[in-house]
Amino acid sequence: MDERKRESMVAYLRRRMAEFGIKPDDLAESIARDQRRRSETRYRNAAGETWDDKGKIPQWLQQAMSAGQSLEHFAVNGVSGQLPRGPSGVDWRNDPFAGTRLARNVRSLASAG
Repeated sequence: MDERKRESMVAYLRRRMAEFGIKPDDLAESIARDQRRRSETRYRNAAGETWDDKGKIPQWLQQAMSAGQSLEHFAVNGVSGQLPRGPSGVDWRNDPFAGTRLARNVRSLASAG
């Protein structure tokens, strides 16, 4: 970004912050609070819902585990925050049969055929 665009953006942000009564300290505090919250996140799903492993297991995680998904599947890896992929490189997060009897019996069906 060139210097002129940058200065224009800074001026715009300062005007908007003044318009809404937001002080630079308010902004810094909000950013710090968000960073603390993100660092506490231990599990995240593809929709961005998170859980810090404190208190009751949230419904989205309970449903996924009831459907046969492992807790480790949702673990935040600390660097990218993305869900881990299996060694095959196939993204199974959108598999409509995950956790169903059909998904669990694929091996027995393959060996029978």
